Amino acid sequence: MFLHPAYFRHAEFRVGVLDALGAAPGLAAWGVMAGVAMVNSGLSTFEALLMGVIVFAGSSQLAAIPLISSGAPMWVVLATGCCVNLRFVVFSAHLRPYMMHLPLWQRLLTGYLTTDLSYVLFVRRYPRHDDTPEQQLAQQAYLAGNSGVSWVAWVGCNVAGVLLAGVIPAAWGLAFAGILALLGILFSLVSSPLRWVGAGVAGAAAVAAFALPYKLNILLAIAAAVAICLLLETTNRSAASMRSS
Repeated sequence: MFLHPAYFRHAEFRVGVLDALGAAPGLAAWGVMAGVAMVNSGLSTFEALLMGVIVFAGSSQLAAIPLISSGAPMWVVLATGCCVNLRFVVFSAHLRPYMMHLPLWQRLLTGYLTTDLSYVLFVRRYPRHDDTPEQQLAQQAYLAGNSGVSWVAWVGCNVAGVLLAGVIPAAWGLAFAGILALLGILFSLVSSPLRWVGAGVAGAAAVAAFALPYKLNILLAIAAAVAICLLLETTNRSAASMRSS
């Protein structure tokens, strides 16, 4: 997908790059601190670099690091990473109509490179999929642009954090910059009462279930927000149908 020359020449590729650049500094700061955390947890430089390049998932990285350093069984580490990233099942289900025209290997590559940030930016730009070849090309070009920036910012700064771990203290708290970047994107998307309800329910559920292991509060928050919004949307449609009849 991201290696197709037509994507790089398309105007939407540049739009995707510019959209992602706004949040890239926060993502980069978060990536640096993840690299520092990997080294400080006892991983060797080679292991930390390998994890930083292969595992393109910040939250699961940070969840797995303490388990690896404490000698937890591999199945526990893998299960934790899967639980933390279960939200991407919801993301992929939503993106499925946009991607089914692509070959399997391109869909797999897209799945690897799609993050919370690139997903949010993409659905804001293209709230509905279009089956016309021109629109499909535009959608893929945009996603290639914003996902590419996210990958470079995260992986590049992950590697920088590993190499500079000795001179960057964790007390700087740079990871909070990544949270601020995501919050900025979130508030730009909350543009309707139903979305405000979904954001409020997700936030409340995440805080209420914070004590759950393996970051399962994130999954619970997504499930609660989706369930409430679907219920409200169904109720509103039924009420509108009754009024029209």
